[in-house]
Amino acid sequence: MRHSDSSDLEPDNSHTLHPSISEETQDLMMSSDNDTIHAPPAHLAARFYKSSSYRRKTSAASSRRNSLSSHHSSKSSRSAHGGPQSTHIAQHLRRASIIESRKARLADRAAHAEQVRLRAAMAKAAPRSSTTSEERALAAKQAREKFLAQVAASCAEEVKRAKKVAEDTREKKAAEHLKLKEDMQERLAEAERRRSVLQQNQRRPRTATLPSVEEKKVVSRAWKPRNDSEAAKIIQRAWRNRKRRLIVSDFLGLGLTLENIQQTSFEAVGELLSKERVLDSTSRLLRLYGLEEGAVDSICEKAAVRTFLSTFLVLGHPAQVLSKEGEQEKDLIEKARNLLLSLDPVITNMSSSPSTAQLESLSETYTSFQTAFTAWKDRDSSALLDSMLAQFVELDAIWQSVKNDKDGHVAQDYREGVQHNQTLLLVRLKRLAGADRAMKMIKEAIKKSRKANAKKKPVGDARPRAASHPSADATAPSLTPIEASVSGTAVETLASRKAAPLLPDNRTIMHELAINKEYRIDTKPKTDMRENIIREVSETMRQGFESDFGDIFVVAMAETIREKLLSLVVPGKSLHTLISESLDTTMIANQVKMGAFSYQQFFSFMNSLLPKICAPVRDADVKALAEDQNDDPIEQLARLNYVIDLLSIDHANFSLQMNAPLLIKEANSYEEKCFASIYDNGPLVRTSQWWARAKKKTEEEVARRLSGNGSTAANRVTADKIYLQGLVDLAVGVAEIQEGDLPETLELDRGRLDRMGADILRMVVISAILLTAKNLMRRDVRSQWKEQAQRMWDLPFEDAQAYIGAIESRYALPPTTKTQLSGTIERILLDGRNRQITHPVVKVLLSKITTHFYTRLSASSAEERVKGASIASQVLSSGGLPEFVVYIGALVDELQKVADVDREAHGRWYDDVIKAGSRDEAAGS
Repeated sequence: MRHSDSSDLEPDNSHTLHPSISEETQDLMMSSDNDTIHAPPAHLAARFYKSSSYRRKTSAASSRRNSLSSHHSSKSSRSAHGGPQSTHIAQHLRRASIIESRKARLADRAAHAEQVRLRAAMAKAAPRSSTTSEERALAAKQAREKFLAQVAASCAEEVKRAKKVAEDTREKKAAEHLKLKEDMQERLAEAERRRSVLQQNQRRPRTATLPSVEEKKVVSRAWKPRNDSEAAKIIQRAWRNRKRRLIVSDFLGLGLTLENIQQTSFEAVGELLSKERVLDSTSRLLRLYGLEEGAVDSICEKAAVRTFLSTFLVLGHPAQVLSKEGEQEKDLIEKARNLLLSLDPVITNMSSSPSTAQLESLSETYTSFQTAFTAWKDRDSSALLDSMLAQFVELDAIWQSVKNDKDGHVAQDYREGVQHNQTLLLVRLKRLAGADRAMKMIKEAIKKSRKANAKKKPVGDARPRAASHPSADATAPSLTPIEASVSGTAVETLASRKAAPLLPDNRTIMHELAINKEYRIDTKPKTDMRENIIREVSETMRQGFESDFGDIFVVAMAETIREKLLSLVVPGKSLHTLISESLDTTMIANQVKMGAFSYQQFFSFMNSLLPKICAPVRDADVKALAEDQNDDPIEQLARLNYVIDLLSIDHANFSLQMNAPLLIKEANSYEEKCFASIYDNGPLVRTSQWWARAKKKTEEEVARRLSGNGSTAANRVTADKIYLQGLVDLAVGVAEIQEGDLPETLELDRGRLDRMGADILRMVVISAILLTAKNLMRRDVRSQWKEQAQRMWDLPFEDAQAYIGAIESRYALPPTTKTQLSGTIERILLDGRNRQITHPVVKVLLSKITTHFYTRLSASSAEERVKGASIASQVLSSGGLPEFVVYIGALVDELQKVADVDREAHGRWYDDVIKAGSRDEAAGS
């Protein structure tokens, strides 16, 4: 560094100062390998060695330049590298390398700056797109709106609670202020009274100088009014005070206090509040303090009096008055308590008139209670109106079902009970909703119910054109299935079809007629499965043709069509002759054998024949068959067979319609004969097992009800109770009925019982969901959500969100409520999918339906049945099933008919089962 500094400070003038030393000599000196060190000349040494005058002064002895090690290293360096000249060259090389490295860094920085500049220019020149920014802005707006909606929903409950707390605090402060004000007024009045007493009792002070003399009596001067107007005012004020005291005294004499009301029964309190003396005294009290609206003895006045007196019922007997303890009920109780607290200081102080503040407070609390009471009454009355209307409609449905039965005198038995209960309901409805409105609601409800229960008549004329009135001695329409008239190999091929027979057998038809007088064979399943049926028949025929049985199949199909068509026309008529001759089986077989059979002529003949046979309601189907010119004869034959099946069902239904009265009379005896021909040769194993299970369950239920009490006639185990217990278990059981669980006597009702169980499972699942939603939303469980129930009825058990959507279609659900409801719905729907009841709410609802079924079916007389039907709506509504009151009533009626038909047709077999069970018990004991 020392040499570097010196070289920087002094310019290099070696070439100019000593030109005599050549460069070769200098190179020779620098590159000499001799170890001898030669000292440079003085003039040269002066250039490389600074004098002491040029050195910087340092004060620290620890300076490296002044240290001995520094001098030593310097000398050793000079001796090792050849002296000052080599040091000078090394310095120049270092400087050059530093400069080169700096130049390289600067070049890199310049290149990077150029790249940045190019990118900035490209970004500036590129066209700007606003789509991304708009999408981001829209997404941010949606996220903000969603967040605000969540905040609003979550804060709604808090805001409501805060408002209620603020209102309660405000009312509490107002009550405290009023109490303080009243205390102050009482103190001032007491002070004024004491002052007046002191003034009247003042005596002259005694003195020692005055002699003791008899004091003179002070005669007070009587105050006289200055004029007649002032005197009239005084008289009026005194008269009003006296009247007020009389009214208040009369009301207080009634003894209407909370203590007395709570100690008196609810019925006695109701009788007391309905007395004329109580109503009149309360009316005068309310009119005294300006709390009554309307003229004297008007409807408004009576309503105000009843509303005021209801405070004593609400506070004294809340359990009997209020249906539940919701927010609205709690608010009503609080408002009633505030009203009585405001009234108490007004009527207790009869010596002075109430202050303006007291009257204002009383008016405010009365208005607040009246508003709360009206809101509660409207909601409660709407639920009560719906319940009573459902009861009225149920009674009307019972009457409509029995009014035409005059032979058995059933109508006469039911008529008195139905009219009596409907009269009671009508009086209550008029009292609750008014006469005009009640009659209008009843007419609309009955009209809607009768329209829903009316049998749907087919559109158009369903009477076949070729049909005549059937004979009266017919037992059932005799129509054979397709396979009945086919023989040979074609029979085996057609028998392999898995499709159901065209018509039910005669035993099934007679059984259905005994249960439902308007029974008709339903064509809807066949219409809904039209394409499947045609495809199945086509495949069956195609398989026959492919297996070299084509000729036999054509003859068999022609014979089947011929038999069906002949059963649709009257024997001896022209159409019967035409069909017999044109579709002769022998002729068709010969044509097929010779290869002369023409499918086109066959279908053309059928297209001209069917319009003459079918009913007008089938003209569209026959026309569609004629217009559908299919090149495949097999498929065309299948379509023709489908249309003929529909014509056969129409003909059978027409026969049922004409012969139904006669068939119904013989239905029970016919079923008894059929059952005897099947099961008379062997024991009824399933029926015996079913009866034993029902008996055991009935005995356990009776023992549970007795629980130590004495036995009564109502608690005895009878055959009717055992039968109804077993029947209700089959109908209400949500699980699919197994083969061994169904008795032989109820085999024809398997489909009906399975359908009832599936419908009841869906009812309890939907009711459990709606009941949970009502409780979470603090709604009345008796309110009917029929629209939501109807939407849920068609939903599968797998889609929980669809059930929540059905509720949200009318009611807004807060996020917390929705989350809680979603979890409950998932658990409830799991029961529906598995057909196993595990959820507690579903268990309770199913238990209530089972009890309701058993109670209604156990009614032995017409009066008991009418009574059960009249209270069914109230029982089911309070139990959480208000949406399905009508449908449950229809199921009960259907099951009642099943029980009646079954016991009448199979009574002697049940007697045998009972006797066999008694013998087994006796042998076992």
